[in-house]
Amino acid sequence: MKAYDRHILNALLDSYERSALFSGTNKVNRKVRFSFTRKNLPEYFDESSTAYEEIHASLRQMEAAGYIEIIWKKGKEGHIVQSVALNLKALPRIYSYLGRASKQQLLEEMIRLLKNLRQQYPTPVALRFVDFLLERLQAGKTVKEYISLSRPEEAERLVRAVSLMESNRKDCYLREFSIAHFSDSKAVEEMRPGIARIFRQFEPRFADSSAQDIFAEYSIYHTPNFVYFKGACALRPGRGSFVDLREMKEGIGLCGSALAHMKLEHTENIRKLITIENLTSFFRWQEQDCILIYLGGYLNEARRTLLKEIYRQIPDAACLHFGDIDIGGFEIYEDLRRRTGIPFRPYYMDLATLREYERFARPLTENDRGRLSRLREKHREAPYLEVLDYMEDKGIKLEQECVEPRS
Repeated sequence: MKAYDRHILNALLDSYERSALFSGTNKVNRKVRFSFTRKNLPEYFDESSTAYEEIHASLRQMEAAGYIEIIWKKGKEGHIVQSVALNLKALPRIYSYLGRASKQQLLEEMIRLLKNLRQQYPTPVALRFVDFLLERLQAGKTVKEYISLSRPEEAERLVRAVSLMESNRKDCYLREFSIAHFSDSKAVEEMRPGIARIFRQFEPRFADSSAQDIFAEYSIYHTPNFVYFKGACALRPGRGSFVDLREMKEGIGLCGSALAHMKLEHTENIRKLITIENLTSFFRWQEQDCILIYLGGYLNEARRTLLKEIYRQIPDAACLHFGDIDIGGFEIYEDLRRRTGIPFRPYYMDLATLREYERFARPLTENDRGRLSRLREKHREAPYLEVLDYMEDKGIKLEQECVEPRS
């Protein structure tokens, strides 16, 4: 037999905890009600069922206990229920009867937990996320898009995962990272969408990044971390024979230990080192007297070390970066210069290129405009300021793949 008392009382408490009465923002004192409709309680209207009598018996017991007030349909008193109203004075007894923690209790426990997590995991994104949650909870606002008050263990795991990512300094695969920190190969993968959302919201440079790129920034990979090369030289991945890139138009990908020991050979004709943001553009792009490297968004530690070693081997080559003509593209360019110490310059990210391919441009978002202003303020001597001005004036941005290969 269905426990109608628990069903109705839980529904009333759910309504109460969502109401202005709970948050204290109500301007009018209204009753919290559970309406008897075919949607809310279909069995009450089923004439072939005995539920009608069972429900009435349960309602009378709850009313006698002081939990509810029965509101009968006009003219059908004692026969047809219109709704029941919650007795707010009986709330402590109702929570106790149901064995349910009150939302206020859960709220207080979550605030205590978050304050502890703030001390345990003081990395930048984790701190900003926790402070955001605390601010909303203390203001009586919802955080259900991120965490559930009734599942504090999940909130702890999420904050912990974010902080551990920020602290990671070792190249690893996603499941390795998950096993190492959660003893479960799938734990972080299950949290991955939520983790990525947190990084997008609380770290501006990731606002438009995919989950894959965000995790890669912290050297955590879903698949092997390949770096693609092509150009006018040869690679020697280790002590063995070299790979002649001049014979490989589409280039070659290397990963793992091969990157740590990779050397360039036959570099006498190299005049440029070009990093490329997007894989499609890398495969399409052809240019003489250079080595091209697919960067794939923000640098991780392995790629940073690799670029510094290549620059050491060909210090006289011009260092150029070719990426999207959008805020993310210029942020990646600045990140590349800062983290490698290499004097990269923008390549085909100038005003002439933007104007040439303007017919393919996409509109700036409000988020883009805010990031654009911050970028301009932070890099007042940057070589692309006139591009930012034009982008802002026209309200446009351009993806790298629109730019035709040069031969």
